[in-house]
Amino acid sequence: MSMEHTAILTLFILNTLIVIAYIIPNLIEKEDRSRGYIIKALIMFICPVVGPAFFFISQIFYIIFYKSEADLADVVFSKERIEAHLHADEEQGLNVVPLEEAIAVSDTGSLRLLVMNVVKGDIQKSLSSIALALNSEDSETSHYAASVLQDKLNEFRVNVQKIYIEIKRAGKDQAEYAAMLLDYMNHVLEQKVFTDMEQLSFVKMMEEVGDILYAKEKERMTSSMFENLCMRLLETDDFSYCQKWCERGKKEFPNTLSSFTCMLKLYFMSGQKEKFFMVLDELKNTNIVLDNETLELIRTFG
Repeated sequence: MSMEHTAILTLFILNTLIVIAYIIPNLIEKEDRSRGYIIKALIMFICPVVGPAFFFISQIFYIIFYKSEADLADVVFSKERIEAHLHADEEQGLNVVPLEEAIAVSDTGSLRLLVMNVVKGDIQKSLSSIALALNSEDSETSHYAASVLQDKLNEFRVNVQKIYIEIKRAGKDQAEYAAMLLDYMNHVLEQKVFTDMEQLSFVKMMEEVGDILYAKEKERMTSSMFENLCMRLLETDDFSYCQKWCERGKKEFPNTLSSFTCMLKLYFMSGQKEKFFMVLDELKNTNIVLDNETLELIRTFG
């Protein structure tokens, strides 16, 4: 055997011993469940010298630069509560106006600042306002608003689909997921930022989820959930399903104003005047206090 072959064989044997020396302690160690050492051992075996050298040098760098104890000298672990008094940001407060008014601002610099202030807030509740900025004459403002709105709507679509899949699996958390999805969808759908077709599709999904929750654990449903379902269905002119949820809401919450207002709005929108006044007479015989919106609805249809 030539010297060259002997050197290669020796190198191979040494490399194999290194791999064995590396893998045996990891096999014995019970707490290591990641099994990442198997991949490392395989790389070291396939790449003699280079593989072990790479991992050895990486470990040295880790020990030198990263593996250090946290300095907790300035950290205080105390159960005492400190009440911090923060002064209002008057400068930012002066810049906060409704976005409907901001769009009318001719100064593009001010308009962009106002849009930025809206985006810094709770975007999930401001999607309809951001959508208004799409009509801005300032191309940069409209482009930025379109980008932000598209990102949030895509995020909504993905999240809804994930939760919907979990609900359809009918696991032990089905009712919890359904209740969560109803509230989540309503926060966005009530702002009407989708196209009519996509809005209708999401409302149908929301109604389906409501059916699942009502059949599974209807005691989880609040009066606002029934009202939200009624309003979203009413916005799509789906009077038959809206009627179903109005009746369910009235059955579960007979002494709640929203149970009556949903029925009143349904009969108002569908032009059923006789049924409108029947519900109104029933409402008058209760001790429920009417709000301004209900009074205005009665004046309009009366």
